[in-house]
Amino acid sequence: QVQLVESGGGLVQPGGSLRLSCAGSGSSFSMYAMGWYRQAPGKQRELVARITSGSIIYYSDSVKGRFTISRDNGKTMVSLQMNSLKPEDTAVYFCNAYYSGLYGGTYRTFDYWGQGTQVTVSS
Repeated sequence: QVQLVESGGGLVQPGGSLRLSCAGSGSSFSMYAMGWYRQAPGKQRELVARITSGSIIYYSDSVKGRFTISRDNGKTMVSLQMNSLKPEDTAVYFCNAYYSGLYGGTYRTFDYWGQGTQVTVSS
């Protein structure tokens, strides 16, 4: 079981920056792929950035070059540095921990979500 708590959301002007953090608790944090998703009103939840257990990183085209994801397994934390924010980045941002594979000799899938943090980009 993994609990995820996001922080760092808020109101920022276009062109500004925010840093989101996701603190994880529970066992085996390092085995999870960690992702940041977002959901704007009336839209589906979408993947923003993802970092695997081996630190392979993916960014959606809409944030590439502006956002940076990082993880600190020692602190069981994943962060999302968001620069050059745009109004279209406004959404609730969710932290996700995902693992699918052998665990304790059995093939298992674990998929955990945080409660979300609001990011609003507006002048």
